[in-house]
Amino acid sequence: MCGGRGTRLDADREKPLVRVGGRPMVDRVVEALSACGVDGTYAVVSSHTPETAAHLDGTVPIVETPGEGYVADLRTALADDRVDRPTLTVAADLPLLSGAVVDRVCDAHEGGSLTVAVPVERKRALGVSRDTTFERDGRELAPTGVNVVGDDAETTLVVDDERLAVNVNRPGDVAVAERLLASFESE
Repeated sequence: MCGGRGTRLDADREKPLVRVGGRPMVDRVVEALSACGVDGTYAVVSSHTPETAAHLDGTVPIVETPGEGYVADLRTALADDRVDRPTLTVAADLPLLSGAVVDRVCDAHEGGSLTVAVPVERKRALGVSRDTTFERDGRELAPTGVNVVGDDAETTLVVDDERLAVNVNRPGDVAVAERLLASFESE
């Protein structure tokens, strides 16, 4: 999913093309998806991200949406004949994502829809934005931007992992992502 405006980020380029560790975030997400067991990857773009669509053209198939918001764009993408359910959705603002993390999410999926969340305390400890939260079983959680959309009931998978906790939504999130990326690469 790479069709959002990214207004909170206040960047000089489209959000998916914001660089973390010298590379556009969307390239890092596509790389993570290429390194895992998913069958295919599509870039869901909108009229708000024409440079992202051009950047990805020839790399992955493009699904164009009207840019009316995440949920509306997701519905449009799921109506595309090429996209079957269940389908894994991943936001382009997860520059720390890895194939192993995606495989872990896919392995946990037992049917229906799956929302992947991280504890809000992890996001607080990292110092990253947490614009949306919800409570489940007495814990405050934040959605990660990774989900499985199916046809049946929804479950929530809580994963306390820095790679899923850093969605780059604000300028300070870029700095945190860069610091963590440097520590992961030095391991």
